[in-house]
Amino acid sequence: MITGTLARRAALAGVAVTAALALTACGDDGHPSPGMHGTPGTTGPAASASGAAAFGDADAMFAQMMIPHHRQAVEMADLAATRAADPEVKRLAAEIKAAQAPEIATMSGWLSAWGRPVPSPGAEMPHMDHGMPGMMTDAEMTKLAAASGREFDRQFLTMMIAHHEGAVTMARDELSRGVNAEAKALAGQIVATQQAEIDTMRRILGRL
Repeated sequence: MITGTLARRAALAGVAVTAALALTACGDDGHPSPGMHGTPGTTGPAASASGAAAFGDADAMFAQMMIPHHRQAVEMADLAATRAADPEVKRLAAEIKAAQAPEIATMSGWLSAWGRPVPSPGAEMPHMDHGMPGMMTDAEMTKLAAASGREFDRQFLTMMIAHHEGAVTMARDELSRGVNAEAKALAGQIVATQQAEIDTMRRILGRL
């Protein structure tokens, strides 16, 4: 009789432990806590690929819009290598290219991991109707390519300041609406780096 009572108590204790463990895996609202189901902090296969953690539409839009935005900045920087006269303009253009080209590759990798389309150069992408602030028109790019020397320097700085301001706006939107930790970290980096470059370009433009 005693043995049966002890067995029943042991079984009930096992049920209690199981329930406690189930509750521990959930937050106060009963939903999975951070770190589960591929969210940042997961150590399972879902987190093995860079950027493959939880993401939302805002994260995908950020990458899909920032990739062509960065590509245009790199194109402008390439022009500066042969057309700029001011050494500081040339150095800044090289730094912009060195920073943004790898970011294009990073964001392309995220989109592939998320199963979202990666923008091709010159191709229209979903959400493009939202517009990309700071993007230069074809006419503006043609005008920049036709300039050289001090005139190029002024045009380049004026256009790149506007271009950077647009990137900062997009990055801040990602910081407020995105959910992917890596995308938000890159957005924060873009804000800090490009705002500092805006200040530098304004200073250079002021002395030209």
